[in-house]
Amino acid sequence: MSAPPSSAPPGSGAPYSPTYQLPVSGVPTSGGYDPYGQAAYAQPAYGVPVAAGAPAYDPVTGQPYSDKNKLVAGLLQLLPSLFFLLGGIGRLYAGNIALGVTQLVLSVVVGWVAFVCGFFLFIPFLVSGGLWLWFVIDGIMMLAGRPVDGEGRPLRPN
Repeated sequence: MSAPPSSAPPGSGAPYSPTYQLPVSGVPTSGGYDPYGQAAYAQPAYGVPVAAGAPAYDPVTGQPYSDKNKLVAGLLQLLPSLFFLLGGIGRLYAGNIALGVTQLVLSVVVGWVAFVCGFFLFIPFLVSGGLWLWFVIDGIMMLAGRPVDGEGRPLRPN
């Protein structure tokens, strides 16, 4: 048998269940409860180990930091490109696979072939010089800017 229909409009009852009430003191009675719906205990994001004294979240955006270091990624992008016209290593380290493989293939196939052929023509020197400039500027931007890893998380600061 079902209960008789209520004559009160829906939603006119008590705003909360009488069994669910905040403590009188405002302090949680059991650990892990927060009346504002936030996590009571900080957990490391994505299982990333947090170094001692290093913040786990970017203070500007509030996003969790990547486990990759910004300085390492920038130097891996900048130094091989400066000396060997080899770009993309820093991007591969940071997890930007598509851009890293593109830069690596362009540097080996187009850049080095254009440099070798440049001894006979002038235009291939412009191609390899343009690639070199792209890789160097990308490395400087990784060092000075706010680069992100392959998952969109900001790289851990120096």
